[in-house]
Amino acid sequence: MHEELKKAVLDANLELQRRQLVIYSWGNVSGMDRATGIVAIKPSGIPYEELAVGKIVLVDLDGNLIEGSLNPSSDTPTHLELYRSFDAVSGICHTHSPNATMWAQACRAIPCFGTTHADYFYGDVPVTNVMTKEQIQSDYELNTGKIIVERFTGTDPMQMPAVLVANHGPFTWGDGPAAAIEAMVVLEHIAATALGTITISPDKGPVSDTLLDKHYLRKHGKNAYYGQSQA
Repeated sequence: MHEELKKAVLDANLELQRRQLVIYSWGNVSGMDRATGIVAIKPSGIPYEELAVGKIVLVDLDGNLIEGSLNPSSDTPTHLELYRSFDAVSGICHTHSPNATMWAQACRAIPCFGTTHADYFYGDVPVTNVMTKEQIQSDYELNTGKIIVERFTGTDPMQMPAVLVANHGPFTWGDGPAAAIEAMVVLEHIAATALGTITISPDKGPVSDTLLDKHYLRKHGKNAYYGQSQA
């Protein structure tokens, strides 16, 4: 069961390594079958060179082990909280990629300085609140998910498929593991270009709402015209 889901999650995890967004065993990707409520995720602490379909772990939305002999990623409770809260999401990615992590460690949102950013993210990429002592000491990974969900109150997670967890690193998501990976690759790129922008021009402000709307909505709006017609 769920061999295609496990293969998609394996491919997405290996793509992280190919894109040089992870080192050693840092980072993880999961995917969810919404019809059955089953989540496939990378096993904890396994180097990417050793990953195989048979090592991908299946759990349910309560974290119960469904299939696999290895422990699921230690970040599994974070992934599950996002799946429970974001109905449209069926793929999640977490890394410690350098540029996005620098913004997360600085506890700063990534401003939307231009159209490269606006093509993918509808505004500034948000940063969560700093976790409290109590949140860290009890159910840390679950509370990581909760502070992400809290930050998205009033925000459509599919219009902003990324977040920076303060002092930690980035999470991205989308309609499947491949979409979550694409969001992470783009996030790392715009984190780097934003850093360069404020290095060159420290007082640079965000792009205008007019230009943000134009670039985001031409790809993602109801009247989107970017790309090829599906007809």
